[in-house]
Amino acid sequence: MKLWEKTTQIDKEIERFTVGRDREMDLYLAPYDVLGSMAHITMLESIGLLTADELAVLLQELKKIYELAVKGDFVIEEGIEDVHSQVELMLTRALGDIGKKIHSGRSRNDQVLVDLKLFTRDQIKELVGLTKQLFDTLVEQSERYKDVLMPGYTHLQIAMPSSFGLWLGAYAESLVDDMTMLQAAYRTVNRNPLGSAAGYGSSFPLNRTMTTRLLGFDSMDYNVIYAQMGRGKMERNVSYAMASLAGTIAKLAFDACMFNSQNFGFVKLPDECTTGSSIMPHKKNPDVFELTRAKCNKLQALPQQIVLISNNLPSGYFRDYQILKEVFLPAFEEMKDCLKMTTYIISRLSVNTHILDDPRYQPIFTVERVNELVLQGVPFRDAYKQVGIEFEQGKFQHSQEVHHTHEGSIGRLCNAEISDLMQHELDKFGFSKVAEAEHQLLASIKSC
Repeated sequence: MKLWEKTTQIDKEIERFTVGRDREMDLYLAPYDVLGSMAHITMLESIGLLTADELAVLLQELKKIYELAVKGDFVIEEGIEDVHSQVELMLTRALGDIGKKIHSGRSRNDQVLVDLKLFTRDQIKELVGLTKQLFDTLVEQSERYKDVLMPGYTHLQIAMPSSFGLWLGAYAESLVDDMTMLQAAYRTVNRNPLGSAAGYGSSFPLNRTMTTRLLGFDSMDYNVIYAQMGRGKMERNVSYAMASLAGTIAKLAFDACMFNSQNFGFVKLPDECTTGSSIMPHKKNPDVFELTRAKCNKLQALPQQIVLISNNLPSGYFRDYQILKEVFLPAFEEMKDCLKMTTYIISRLSVNTHILDDPRYQPIFTVERVNELVLQGVPFRDAYKQVGIEFEQGKFQHSQEVHHTHEGSIGRLCNAEISDLMQHELDKFGFSKVAEAEHQLLASIKSC
């Protein structure tokens, strides 16, 4: 069954090529396609294109399909082109000709647009929750180990004193910036394209404000051509936000692998999070973080994939956009998986509290000594030279005490302030509005 099929039979090989992986990818969109249809037909009834009785039976049947989709039992049958065709077929089987009326005033173009937006905003909500869990874990561990010093590095050379509190807190603050990116992406996602049809509107008196409210969107994509131009742009914006988040996780994974190695011995990963060797009995490999690093690096390539698929297309719909689903939709599960694994390991990470007992790290205190001399009145350049000569002659010695008091330093991590920044970003999402709209849409069935 094809929504566009009339009398001409399409060549089977052409059909195989053009349908591609749509049936597989559209399973991600099934519950959202139903929600979009529920809002659309509620609006159609309000403008007289459906009767109240027709709306009632359609909503009841769509609720059954929605429940199937949420449970993961929704199936796109062989020979059915996509999720939209399957939903309409199920309605027509159950209700007869009434099921054929749900497509009035819309196109598969705006239908898939609204599906993608509903799916994506739901996925962003999950990413936000998992990112906040990792953030909280990093802050908790930062506070726990805030007094444990470790070497800081530049050029992979020991440089100045750092601390585990400073190191872990740095990744927490990085997640705040990633949350800002997610929030900006969410704002572009949470706009309603439904009613733009094939990109040029409809001669029906559609009430787009109504469907915007029913689906919990902040506003609509007003210009119907722009609504279609948003295909590809939305995926690109969201993928950049995911790439930012993936970049933070990849860097943390690299640090953890390096600090866990015997050459460093700064941290110890939980035994249950490591794997062994088939030949070397002593090995405990950080495979989880190595895979996390690789997956996150792959996710950082996602924006480029989307740009290359959708770049240089004029306004209007093109089938090129179908391929975006294949790289975009599965990316969320991979990102969520990496967040879960990282949170699990960081929460169980243990640190070496005696790193600086090793004399090789004594040079990290040279700047501390230079600053002490400056505070005693020695010009900085002279103090620098004096300490440099002591180090070259092998005479440099210094205690392991540090006195850093400014904002964001070892002695003043500002984790509370960073947590306030995170909460400020979280408050901007307004997920409760969406949840309430979806609840009301589903609850409206009972009153029909």
